[in-house]
Amino acid sequence: MFKNHPKGLLLAALSNMGERFGYYIMNAVLALFLCSKFGLSDETSGLIAALFLAAIYVMSLVGGIIADRTQNYKGTIMSGLLVMALGYVCLSVPVLATPENNTALLSFTIFALILISVGNGLFKGNLQAIVGQMYDNFERDAAREGTERLKWAQGQRDAGFQIFYVFINVGALAAPFIAPLLRSWWLNVHQLTYNADLPRLCHAFINGTLTQTDTANLQTLASQVQLSGYHFTDMAAFCQQYLDVFNTGIHYSFIASVLMMLVSLLIFFFSKHLFPTPGKKEEVVVEQYTEEEKRTMAAEIKQRMYALFAVLGISVFFWFSFHQNGQSLSFFARDFVRTDALAPEIWQAVNPFFVITLTPIIMWIFAHFTKKGNPISTPRKIVYGMGIAGLAYGFLMILSMVKGWPSAEVFTSMAPAVRALDKASPLVLILTYFFLTVAELFISPLGLSFVSKVAPKHLQGLCQGLWLGATAVGNCLLWIGPLMYNKWPLWECWLVFMIVCFISMGVMYAMVKWLERVTA
Repeated sequence: MFKNHPKGLLLAALSNMGERFGYYIMNAVLALFLCSKFGLSDETSGLIAALFLAAIYVMSLVGGIIADRTQNYKGTIMSGLLVMALGYVCLSVPVLATPENNTALLSFTIFALILISVGNGLFKGNLQAIVGQMYDNFERDAAREGTERLKWAQGQRDAGFQIFYVFINVGALAAPFIAPLLRSWWLNVHQLTYNADLPRLCHAFINGTLTQTDTANLQTLASQVQLSGYHFTDMAAFCQQYLDVFNTGIHYSFIASVLMMLVSLLIFFFSKHLFPTPGKKEEVVVEQYTEEEKRTMAAEIKQRMYALFAVLGISVFFWFSFHQNGQSLSFFARDFVRTDALAPEIWQAVNPFFVITLTPIIMWIFAHFTKKGNPISTPRKIVYGMGIAGLAYGFLMILSMVKGWPSAEVFTSMAPAVRALDKASPLVLILTYFFLTVAELFISPLGLSFVSKVAPKHLQGLCQGLWLGATAVGNCLLWIGPLMYNKWPLWECWLVFMIVCFISMGVMYAMVKWLERVTA
């Protein structure tokens, strides 16, 4: 798989895989953890998680600027891993949230998330810039062997970024299992079992905001989660105990994130000699160029940047829709899908599983068209990806209309027995993530490849940061998903995402021929 690609790609991918494994342990549970730990509403926890994700990508822009100016990409990357590790250490401290310390503890948690976002910003975009520089050097070497060899080498870039992306998802596949497994283990140690509804009810009991229906539900569920050997003396003691044990198990999972940051750091440190330095300027005397040549080069750079910003604008709406997998889709798995056998966080592993299994198929399809003399351009692939993402939400919209599902707020207020009869099969989540993953494979790794093609040589860190900055803008909008999910009939929520994807597809399609000329 790595035979026809630059040396160092495997080790860069492994370093990224370790960091992503640690990151996705945390990200898989973040929104749900904020609800269970602090008793926050879905909307508030979703807003914090959205701002955190946005901060990660905004900081990638800052990290790219720092690396471009200092020309110390490798040092910036290693600093990022250390800062992230410190953030995960802060998250791993298991302190029980009470009405007295809730605000201070939430502030400390947000501080830890800030550290992670800063570290991720120093790491993520700059490692991608290094991979892009590998292919710049790879194509330069191929050009010495002739035009045909150069054309072949240029065709390897998309495939290389897809391979790099697969390794990200190897880490993401295993990560969602860590926190739920540790949480369930810690509950069992204390003679309790997992229930997704109990944290919300326990917080409501402690805060004195339980409705009459919720009081009955709490009594029923409290008796169901007790194993032999556990007997609560009063409901207040039970609620405190359950919340403490429930969340302590999640805190322990963040220790695994710390370890993975250190593994990633070790891989990068011992292989950094294989990596090039993006943006390193060759010794060229500017005065050697005529005024006409300077104007031509400036015009070319301007066109490339226009093309970059056009694709960035489209990517905003893709990430707004796709990253609902950690927000409204996670809440949907918790509330509307029969997931008794699996915690709702674990369903996020379906996406990386499909990435790993579908990537070779999609790479083969792209290679087949290339061999036939009809290669699919990167901009056109992004068009197809937006359409496929729209189909995913169209499927959910039709299902929600058929089932007649109300808003999540109304649905979760019903008795557990009534809700159980109206929940959907887990197959719904599998099909949804299938469509979203195919869309992701047409957009995300190829977007990275597109950026590396159009970025001026001395601004590669900045341009990779801009790609991640556009992702940040999309993530800033994520909180809208939980808001619609809780307040509107469910089909209306999915309709909005479907419309966003199809409009983005249409706009991107209108620009395809221009983008193909710029990247030719």
